Amino acid sequence: MALSRRAFFAPGDRRQSADTVRPPHAVDEQHFARLCEDCAACIDACPEAIIVQDAAGYPTLDFARDACTFCGACTEACPTGALDPQAARPWTWTAAIAAACLSFNGVTCRSCADACEVGAIRFQLRTGGRDVPLLDAGACTGCGGCKSVCPVDAIALTQSPNLITQQEYAA
Repeated sequence: MALSRRAFFAPGDRRQSADTVRPPHAVDEQHFARLCEDCAACIDACPEAIIVQDAAGYPTLDFARDACTFCGACTEACPTGALDPQAARPWTWTAAIAAACLSFNGVTCRSCADACEVGAIRFQLRTGGRDVPLLDAGACTGCGGCKSVCPVDAIALTQSPNLITQQEYAA
């Protein structure tokens, strides 16, 4: 498979870091790096404006801006096949709540649960009157809505290779 012009001339290794989230339907990283030409068509097509360029110039999702609705506009706009629903692995990203969460530290906050449209985050009352978040990873779509509203950035998206969370992949 031929390298894109930009990839050929780009210095160093342009692979994603562990916390880089490519747009939905991104092919595996090795093929993505070869196919993506950094044309920004997916960035321009995203109605939520959450696709940005990472340090290497590739598209990545910035959940600090908003959640992904999985509308498919980015995939439709991609002219190179770097975003391809037939060749891509299923969406395997899911939320993870860190110890920095305000509720874990005695401060009432339910921003993540309020933002979670599928109800994957709920709160459980604990001894002493504290509520703590519980995440149902199987229900989590990995949309990032909870991450975008967390006031202390205590939510990260992590990749679980064995987890298929998107309903479209359930069939």
